[in-house]
Amino acid sequence: QVRLVESGGGLVQPGGSLRLSCVASGYGLSSFAAAWFRQAPGKEREFVSAISWNGASTYYADSAKGRFTTFTDNTKLYLQMNSLKPEDTAVYYCAAGYRGEDTTLFSRFYSLLSSYRYWGQGTQVTVSS
Repeated sequence: QVRLVESGGGLVQPGGSLRLSCVASGYGLSSFAAAWFRQAPGKEREFVSAISWNGASTYYADSAKGRFTTFTDNTKLYLQMNSLKPEDTAVYYCAAGYRGEDTTLFSRFYSLLSSYRYWGQGTQVTVSS
């Protein structure tokens, strides 16, 4: 079974930046659709961003637009987070292994938890002064 591992979380002041990374054991993520989700204390896990096969398209939650960027290299998935706010504090998870047989429907289903087979353990991001 594929294992995903996130890294790069930590404590940052408001307005600061962090870059999160996600790697799949034995697999390069650049050729696969993938996504980032986050979960704050007492809240449901929510969609942050997604990237389609070979990085052809990217998608962002309204809360992330203009501040976050997701991209891949040959092996890893990244989430570059700029202008961080206290409300960005959460555990961030990467997800991969799109379940859909029809890849043309990714534009409809990219934001759903159920769209992904594999999940990481999460990395904590805390934005506080």
